[in-house]
Amino acid sequence: MAKNPQASIARSAGIVRIISIAIGSLALFSSTLVQIEAGQVGVQSLFGSIENEVLQPGLHVINPFNEVTHFETRTQNYTMSQVHDEGEKTGDDAIRVLTQDGLEVILDITVLYRVLPDQAPNILKTIGIDYTAKIVRPISRTRTRDVAVYYDAVALFSSKRDEFQARITKDIERDLKSRGLVLEELLVRNIQLPAKVKESIEAKITAEQESQKMTFVLSKERQEADRKRVEAQGISDYQRIISQGLTKEMLQYESIKAQKDIAVSNNSKVIIMDGKSNTNFLIGDK
Repeated sequence: MAKNPQASIARSAGIVRIISIAIGSLALFSSTLVQIEAGQVGVQSLFGSIENEVLQPGLHVINPFNEVTHFETRTQNYTMSQVHDEGEKTGDDAIRVLTQDGLEVILDITVLYRVLPDQAPNILKTIGIDYTAKIVRPISRTRTRDVAVYYDAVALFSSKRDEFQARITKDIERDLKSRGLVLEELLVRNIQLPAKVKESIEAKITAEQESQKMTFVLSKERQEADRKRVEAQGISDYQRIISQGLTKEMLQYESIKAQKDIAVSNNSKVIIMDGKSNTNFLIGDK
């Protein structure tokens, strides 16, 4: 290099040029490759123009100038709860609705949904990637409030709960489908009534339980009274039958039998008579 510096510089420049071309080529080639993970699809866009073709999971060769937006197609959930840090938003995010009887009821709801893969380009065009905050949340809250006004608070808490859940599920499912989303399930996880209504329900339940308990006690007492009545009637019938069949001769016969049993017994015995009876008695075997 000291003897011929110009040749050395030219040789080095050639090596740098080759390396640069190789690195550039590699970078250009890698920019044409995009990997879509399992449970996702990709949507290509070029300078604001969105392609309708959806990239399925796997490795794809694309235009290096294209931008690829990834969409999750697996089940997602959005929870609105009054429990701190349980939902998507920090703090109390439960849905407060007014019922038919003018009471405020607090609902905790979880929405299970997913993106339709073939609708991902349309979602990117019309909504964007923040479809949860723009579509899922407001539709769920609005439809829940719209349906709740047809039910009173107590029915919403007890007898009409399943009907209420099915009704809002149908409405939300229709709205999400029109936006390229599928509602898999809607869960009404908790219904909190006003304190006074809750106390009145608990008092009613307690009164019903006491009433059922008293009904059981009265039924048991009636059965016991019937048993005693039947038992008394049986004793009365027995005494009447016996009194009708007890003649003087019958009593004398029974007395002789009893005395005979006493006489032949090996146990020591004392027989006391009143001295007035004419009833025969036995001593020994006589």
